[in-house]
Amino acid sequence: MKEFLTDVETLRKRARENMDKGSVTDAYGADLDRVLYVLNQALATELVCVLRYKRHYYTAKGIDAQPAADEFLQHAGEEEGHANLIAARITQLGGEPDFNPDTLSGRSHSEYNSSTELREMIQEDLVAERVAIASYTEVIAWLGDGDPTTRRMLEEILAMEEEHAEDMLDLLSGLN
Repeated sequence: MKEFLTDVETLRKRARENMDKGSVTDAYGADLDRVLYVLNQALATELVCVLRYKRHYYTAKGIDAQPAADEFLQHAGEEEGHANLIAARITQLGGEPDFNPDTLSGRSHSEYNSSTELREMIQEDLVAERVAIASYTEVIAWLGDGDPTTRRMLEEILAMEEEHAEDMLDLLSGLN
């Protein structure tokens, strides 16, 4: 049976090795390069979502628009919070968050949408949330126990994306 913990002296010795790696120790069990790649895709996805929700907030019109616009603005802020968490985690893992606007939409899992009709805005936001839910679910399963910190962060983001999808569904059902 494998010992539960490495002895203290070995832990201390290993902690002094490769200190330039910061929080990434020998115990890190995921493919770091692939995690950084996936996280930069997630970052791009969140940033595109911020932009899409902001666009929809400013362009929503009509008798049913105000509740939807309020929801769009709230979601834009929450998606920005997700982007901040992801960018911070990328940095913590020794990577560089990619905010390059020239490649943002190509790396994003969701699409930017510039529709002007309220129903279509809500539908496209719901589609984007569903894409994010599917994507985060796959990444979380892939990470498993290899990177529990990133997994927990993505699980929290996933829960909010699921709430966003429900919000969009509620808005759709309330339209005339």
